[in-house]
Amino acid sequence: MENVSVVTRGGGSIELDGGVLDSFAFRLTGSLMAESTDGYEEARELWNAMIDTRPALIARCSTAEDVQTAIRFAAEHGLLISVRGAGHNIAGSGLCEGGLTIDLSQMRNVDVDPASMTAVVQPGATLGDVDAATLAHGLALPVGINSTTGIAGLTLGGGFGWLSRKHGLTIDSLVSAEVVTADGELVEASETENTDLFWGLRGGGGNFGVVTSFTFELHPMGPDLLCGLVVHPFADAASALPFYREFTATCPDELTVWMVLRDAPPLPFLPEEVHGTKVVVFAFVFAGDPEVGEKLVSPLRAWGSPHGEHVGVMPFADFQQAFDPLLTPGARNYWKSHNFSQLSDDLIGEILSATASLPSPHSEIFVAQVGGEAARRPIDSTAYPHRDTAYVMNVHTRWEDAGDDARCVDWAREFFDATATHATGGVYLNFVSEADDEARVRAAYGAHYDRLRELKGKYDPENVFRTNLNVRP
Repeated sequence: MENVSVVTRGGGSIELDGGVLDSFAFRLTGSLMAESTDGYEEARELWNAMIDTRPALIARCSTAEDVQTAIRFAAEHGLLISVRGAGHNIAGSGLCEGGLTIDLSQMRNVDVDPASMTAVVQPGATLGDVDAATLAHGLALPVGINSTTGIAGLTLGGGFGWLSRKHGLTIDSLVSAEVVTADGELVEASETENTDLFWGLRGGGGNFGVVTSFTFELHPMGPDLLCGLVVHPFADAASALPFYREFTATCPDELTVWMVLRDAPPLPFLPEEVHGTKVVVFAFVFAGDPEVGEKLVSPLRAWGSPHGEHVGVMPFADFQQAFDPLLTPGARNYWKSHNFSQLSDDLIGEILSATASLPSPHSEIFVAQVGGEAARRPIDSTAYPHRDTAYVMNVHTRWEDAGDDARCVDWAREFFDATATHATGGVYLNFVSEADDEARVRAAYGAHYDRLRELKGKYDPENVFRTNLNVRP
């Protein structure tokens, strides 16, 4: 390999000799890429096309030992590093400009043990990988709703989705983690080993090390569940949103209902004249006996005059991919998010007003129902601090042309500001679009921020892991 100039942690740069890089590459089971290497452009692609970051080096790791080798090489030369899982992070923190990216995307194995109802999952696995492996055994892990999301980033931020009201957050099913620390050591973190690190990994982001293996408890589930979408005209939204508020107030833990406001995609069960018009979508999953679920969701299906619905008992792994076509890689994305304890009339009014002025055909406002088991765990049991959240609102601003950046981002920020007085002040870590927005980063860590700083001082006092939603030591 030829010589490469690499950015250091101090902000300068260092010229690494080709022979030094060849030696580094030889020690990796995986591969080492520079800008001149075939496959580099593909390797630096992320889900969010707004991120155009060029690492000087990408170490594609295949084993935990590869990660140790990369961490130690970076420490020896003082290099700036980033850690990439599946590359879905909205803020693009998996890459670092001019530095060394430690790429885990090839480490995707999911090993399920049906007898112990556990799964050992590598950090490059996507939620689709996890769902396919676990649901084949009638077991499930509570994860997110987009199958291309990475398990590592989801877990380190907390992790919520359709099963969280029944089985808690993703972190609530984490049994242990294998972690490479800032000094290149491989350690185990669990309720019995390195317990402080285990606490911090569950909601503290990528601040304390590189997780090379997660062990999760699984839960009996499916593989078929009662799931569905009910699509209403936006003309009925002023009554649909209060109905949603009242309906979700009495849902059992097994039933989770989310609401999406957007332009109707060309769903096959909708009349063609509805495509592209504004709609309100009720999306639900019942994580229990479908016959019981049918009775519980009957008021949801009977309300109003919907354009159409797609409801039935179906493979949950398939429903987990239902929103994938709306979240494909390659578009420009900007998110703003709030947590809410309730959906007030004034907040509903702001949501309706913003929906009427969506800045692009692909933008949407979704409101996720949480609570249930996720809210019952003691707040101090994990680094994730927002157990009291009843609803999470995320504004998916999504478009294709870079010339629309300012208009779309401004719309999202204005809506965010207009709804701030109704929010708790907290935010889900994985929905923060800007890693340099210190106020929102602090809001994501909430009351646990100071404790996380102390933990950072113990495990990463030099802030080696800084290309993230950073907790400074």
